[in-house]
Amino acid sequence: MTTAVCVDVGSTYTKAALIDLDAGRLIRRAEVPTTAQTDVLTGLDQAVAAVGGGDQWYVCSSAGGGLRLAVVGYEALVTAEAGHRVGLSAGARVVHVAAGRLDGRAVAALRASRPDVILLVGGTDGGDEETLLHNAGRLATSRLRVPVVVAGNASARPSAAAILTGRGIGVTGTGNVLPRIGDLDPGPARAAIRDVFLRHVIGGKRLSRGGRFASLVRAATPDAVLAGVELLADLTGSGVLVVDIGGATTDVYSALVPDAELTSGPRRDVAGFLWRSRTVEGDLGVAVGAPGTIAAAAAEKLAAPAGDRELAAVAGMIALRRHARGHSPGPGHPRTGGRDLRDVRLVVGSGGVLRHGGGPFVLDAVLGDTAGGWAAPRSARAVVDDQYVLAAAGLLAIDHRDAAAALLSTL
Repeated sequence: MTTAVCVDVGSTYTKAALIDLDAGRLIRRAEVPTTAQTDVLTGLDQAVAAVGGGDQWYVCSSAGGGLRLAVVGYEALVTAEAGHRVGLSAGARVVHVAAGRLDGRAVAALRASRPDVILLVGGTDGGDEETLLHNAGRLATSRLRVPVVVAGNASARPSAAAILTGRGIGVTGTGNVLPRIGDLDPGPARAAIRDVFLRHVIGGKRLSRGGRFASLVRAATPDAVLAGVELLADLTGSGVLVVDIGGATTDVYSALVPDAELTSGPRRDVAGFLWRSRTVEGDLGVAVGAPGTIAAAAAEKLAAPAGDRELAAVAGMIALRRHARGHSPGPGHPRTGGRDLRDVRLVVGSGGVLRHGGGPFVLDAVLGDTAGGWAAPRSARAVVDDQYVLAAAGLLAIDHRDAAAALLSTL
């Protein structure tokens, strides 16, 4: 038997799962407190030892706040919005979005958001070049010293990268997130953001002494989970929805069956549409995020939650409302990026409260929400990822697809 140990180093707990790669079977799992205050490797090694080790190690991490991404684009409703959607799909928490030509005030706001990485976009291929070059220049002369992924107009991209590298800023150039209006291409930028996260961000958070932890981590945790969701959708051939309710944030993932009208028809979105998407709500959680959940409940005119199950239910309801309704890129702008979830056939709940007995209560509340301005799935089966296989399957999906698929079949 060949085994792999899949480890998710979270902000609160480090979770390990030992997998039989030949059968795609979960052998055992364990979780221990994350030791971020000293060295995350201590907790990681404890979790691996608790499941008995493994022949191969696959690690993802959201410790230290995960990946904080800022997006700088050309126009709020088009390229900046496209960059925002791509950043979320790359497993990042998008902490700031700027649109148009950066000035001093805009650079100050960008700096205040404390990003780990900046995604610089703007202009379709062959379109506007001046804004991308202007913004590259403002970033180059700012005091921000974080890596930049340049994923804008192909004609201007080399010059923008040269402006930044000339000031000693680390740059990764990659394909345009929006090469044509309505044609969103997340793959190259998503891969580049993942690479920058692994090369710069993990080590920069000083979660561990030495380079061993950075060498083990293969992805940001949300990126691994989205890979698991994508594989699950491929296997089922139908829409999948995942609501992951944590202590600090609540993430929603959806993988939908493509609709020709949204791809090329009259309902086509100018910023493009991602059929596999994720949103993260940094103000909704059941532990450190509880005050934000209570405040959001009041804003949505929901009853104030009391215990953990009620907090989780409200966090999930509001996160799903925001995911399905879309969001506005700024005051006075219409909502964009909404998602039609009526044809979803499988709903998966995740998070400690759900795995420890609260799943039916939370999912019933979330799917029974009739006043949130969104249409719930019409005929979906609801399950809880109580063995935490989504992240493990996402980590294994490239190297061991059959094993990952067998793991997901337990859902």
